[in-house]
Amino acid sequence: MKGRTSCVVHPTPEKTSYNVGRTTYDRDDKPHEECGVIGVWSPEPVDVAGMLQLGLFALQHRGQEAAGICVSNGQDLVIEKDLGLVAQVFDEARMARLRIPGANLGIGHTRYSTTGSNLRFNAQPLNVRSSKGILAIAHNGNFVNAKAIRQELLEHGAVFQTTNDTEVMINLIARYAKLNLIEATARSMRELQGGFAVVLMDRHTVLALRDGNGVRPLVIGRLPNGGWVFASEPPALTLVGAEFVRDVRPGELVWVEAGELKSQQVLEPRPTPCAFEWIYFARADSVLDSIGTHESRVRMGEVLAAEAPAEADLVVPVPDSGIGAAIGYARASGIPFDYGLYKNPYAGRTFIQPTQELRDLKTKLKLAPTPAVRGKRVVMVDDSIVRGTTSGRIVQLLRDAGATEVHVRISSPPIKFPCYYGIDTAARKELVASTHSVEQIRALIGADSLAFLSEEGVKRAVGGPVCLACFNGRYPAGVPTEEVQKEALEQA
Repeated sequence: MKGRTSCVVHPTPEKTSYNVGRTTYDRDDKPHEECGVIGVWSPEPVDVAGMLQLGLFALQHRGQEAAGICVSNGQDLVIEKDLGLVAQVFDEARMARLRIPGANLGIGHTRYSTTGSNLRFNAQPLNVRSSKGILAIAHNGNFVNAKAIRQELLEHGAVFQTTNDTEVMINLIARYAKLNLIEATARSMRELQGGFAVVLMDRHTVLALRDGNGVRPLVIGRLPNGGWVFASEPPALTLVGAEFVRDVRPGELVWVEAGELKSQQVLEPRPTPCAFEWIYFARADSVLDSIGTHESRVRMGEVLAAEAPAEADLVVPVPDSGIGAAIGYARASGIPFDYGLYKNPYAGRTFIQPTQELRDLKTKLKLAPTPAVRGKRVVMVDDSIVRGTTSGRIVQLLRDAGATEVHVRISSPPIKFPCYYGIDTAARKELVASTHSVEQIRALIGADSLAFLSEEGVKRAVGGPVCLACFNGRYPAGVPTEEVQKEALEQA
């Protein structure tokens, strides 16, 4: 494997910042998705590296800590990965190394770490030499029983080079030496619990799979030349020129064999996809499990307006994630919609200065109120509250700009429990709703009123079964035997 080495010290979950060398960056007060994955197989040599790079640009929102690409031409297999955004990692030199003659398949990954610290050796795709040849894997989600399986594998002589749970699956697959790749992958799926979407490759084919609950999304596309693409979201298919075919079904394993798509229903389907895909994570132009993201967010706002009306003059979204719900709230309530907050598109990840006064300026760097709020009673619509720190700063921004009242409406229920399926929702003690009532949160953020969308409202808006574990503590895809932290496998 090639690539520069970067020095990163990842914080414990209690911290709200992380360090890259001597630079400290703010972690947004939002839930964070773990990863985006993509796989490409073509019947003929194509610019696989370029296609995967484009696909990762479409999935950048799902993870901004690291990126990686693995390609093969049937003989050689090359991996390039590093810490950073897609545009930072894949410079001309790296792309040149990935463009091997005759390449026709590969996988890619963008990472936000939820198991395993943000270190370069945890970047994906991961690879291993096995009786089945070299395998590479890219994974979105979490295996809740990874620590126990890892310990068992260690006791039988397995060697681990990373501290993320993805390596547990690839070691499981490699352990089944007497089974072919499809059989070994299916058997591993049966042993693993949690929410996961995976793309896997050897030198000749690409596989894709999804957990039995379908917690994490995965879709299938067809290239004009008869090739196949697997990706976390449909926009990645569009960007590489593939036509959407369907979602990978919960519990399904699919692979390319002699140019045809093959399928095996490995696990019993019990669909409960993550509600936050529609609330916040997925791109607004995505359609997951036949449900449109933007349309769902608009419906959330409409239901929220019925559940929690407010006497106000203006509905203002917190950009960008609150826009759809704010449109729905304005539409259902009859209150005019306006952009009362401007988001700086160039702010990126905010550098935190050493003084508290300068730290507090980070919200002003990202968001600025517009004159539209002056003298107005404002309904501020956002998708979630995690710790409450950012919400309080935004409320104050609106007041400083002349808003006479600020009524906060959230298009999700209060987040009270951690997610074990691939979302970094922080430790439970950091979740403000786990220790405070709605009225106490309202006082903390300084709003005139505060209301959250109900669980029933989420289900009505999405229109299908969803996982609501971070709201109610009922985990449909299993729970770990002990409290899991991001660095859990580092002590294993």
